[in-house]
Amino acid sequence: MVYNPLAALLAGIAFIAILSLIFWPDTGLYWRWQQSRRLTQRVLTEDALKHIHEDEMNGRTPTIASIAGSLHINQNETAVLLTHMQAEGLLQIDGDNIELTPEGRSAALHIIRAHRLWEQHLAEETGYHEVEWHTIAEAQEHELSTAELDDIANRLGNPTYDPHGDPIPTAEGKVIIPQGQPLSTLPANSTARIVHLEDEPEIVYAQLAAEGLYPGMIVHVIETSPQRIIFWVNGDEHVLAPMLAANVSVVPVETAVAEEPDLTGCEALSCLEPGEVGEVVALSPACRGAERRRFLDLGILPGTKITVEFRSPGGDPTAYNIRGASIALRKDQTDLIKVRKVMEPVSA
Repeated sequence: MVYNPLAALLAGIAFIAILSLIFWPDTGLYWRWQQSRRLTQRVLTEDALKHIHEDEMNGRTPTIASIAGSLHINQNETAVLLTHMQAEGLLQIDGDNIELTPEGRSAALHIIRAHRLWEQHLAEETGYHEVEWHTIAEAQEHELSTAELDDIANRLGNPTYDPHGDPIPTAEGKVIIPQGQPLSTLPANSTARIVHLEDEPEIVYAQLAAEGLYPGMIVHVIETSPQRIIFWVNGDEHVLAPMLAANVSVVPVETAVAEEPDLTGCEALSCLEPGEVGEVVALSPACRGAERRRFLDLGILPGTKITVEFRSPGGDPTAYNIRGASIALRKDQTDLIKVRKVMEPVSA
């Protein structure tokens, strides 16, 4: 075999290039794999902390099986993860007993605060649909530093609850535990305020959102049975299976009604016909973020008179006269504006 110096040189260059592609610091495939592995380890650790903290808060005992199910990994991988977390001082494991250390509880509260603040940000400052908030926050919660969380909290007015009614831990780790009972436990002919909607599992929350339910609503229970819970909200009848109603937490009306706007005789602006006039009583709590800011910018405030001018040929949108300006609004928007009908037309 004849030695070819050029071929050997090219082969050597190719070999070096392959090594560089794999092992080059920071950008090589090996280092990128290592970074991805570390990121995955951190995310799993933080998700495990959340799960254990939630179990502790709800009086449940966390187990390897429950943590594995929450993280969608097998129990062997979970056991290795928990051993690593114990070595880092985040957990105390004694036989089957798994407890957070003070350091672990602090880390858990940080990730919970990040999740719930980001959900509040999505609700108040973006146009994302409510069924998307939880999934987006699940991804973002692992990226936020303490300083970033403080900035978000200050911008939002330091909220104490997220859009689902879950308490947001303070920077010091304090949590206001909400009081409430499942809607499914209320007797017939009782009244209460919704204080929390469980946002997991996602399919359950999607059904609650489709019913138009949100924290702050006053519910009037009409019928309860093992098959269904029937209740009225804002003049509409709702029917939920007890399993779904158990994911809605409420407080008795005696502790809630004082803050409820008087909506007696009110209806949605969308219910008015062309030529009719309504006086704004309130914006629905479901009206959040950019939508609420736009309404306020248009002058849609309590006491404002709104005249229905005409509907488009397709029935939606509808033109309204608001403070002398003709504004087109969709039905899903005017469903959020509660008005009392004014019998006599008023001039703009």
